[in-house]
Amino acid sequence: MNNPYLNIATEAAHRAGELAMRYRGRLESIPVERKARHDYVSDVDRACEQIIREWITRHHRDHAILGEEQGLSGDSDHVWIIDPIDGTSNYLRGIAHFAISIALQVEGRLEAGVVYNPASDELFTASRGQGAFLNNRRIRVSGRKELDSAIVATSFPFRTRRLMDAYQGMFDAVFSKVEDIRRIGAASLDLAYVACGRLDAYWELNLKPWDVAAGALLVQEAGGVVMDVAGGDRWLSSGHILAAPFKLITPLRAAIEPHVDNRVKVRLSASKNPIEG
Repeated sequence: MNNPYLNIATEAAHRAGELAMRYRGRLESIPVERKARHDYVSDVDRACEQIIREWITRHHRDHAILGEEQGLSGDSDHVWIIDPIDGTSNYLRGIAHFAISIALQVEGRLEAGVVYNPASDELFTASRGQGAFLNNRRIRVSGRKELDSAIVATSFPFRTRRLMDAYQGMFDAVFSKVEDIRRIGAASLDLAYVACGRLDAYWELNLKPWDVAAGALLVQEAGGVVMDVAGGDRWLSSGHILAAPFKLITPLRAAIEPHVDNRVKVRLSASKNPIEG
């Protein structure tokens, strides 16, 4: 790994992962707070984010950090985007499918990304122009060419249920064309699995930058395509994201686009740099 930023992200992810794993044997004692309907945060989320922030700041005090739990701190063209535990519900229920996600955006462009599942000790890494890796082994998106043999991942818009009608139309259209659909519960790992070919494609609505930043770079560096549901490049700011190999992205979007209603379009048209709010 010759990218110093990636080394920092990797070490930060390992430190946060060690903390998360130490608490797995006493999950019932972890204080949990309801942030919003169907959205929770635990003391472990907060502690993991603090560990990541401290490690980044130790090396780059002048960089900005955007985290799920503490928001944006600092003002810089170098912005670290972190989700301390993606898949908190899985984690709190003892389901070994959660991850620490860390990405670095420089002047508006993603340059490095790490997705780490400490339960499986799987570390996905990517640097712009240098490829994507799983535990230091080069990975590529699947070679699938037809949707009818594809396994596609998604997740219901449980935080924004006003989008459910549009999403249901998308789900029905995609399900009729693919081999099967998975709902796993951690966007960063869905994207990492697309990057390494375990999944053939992924789509979801109304995500946050910390949910997708690192995973999307993984897909791109593994030879895949990432776009928003209208075929544009506003996926990081709108949170409406598609990810797939080149051969599958067009038919996947063709199935989804007729169900992009006005509520989905409003989010796309209002999209701006998420770091600027």
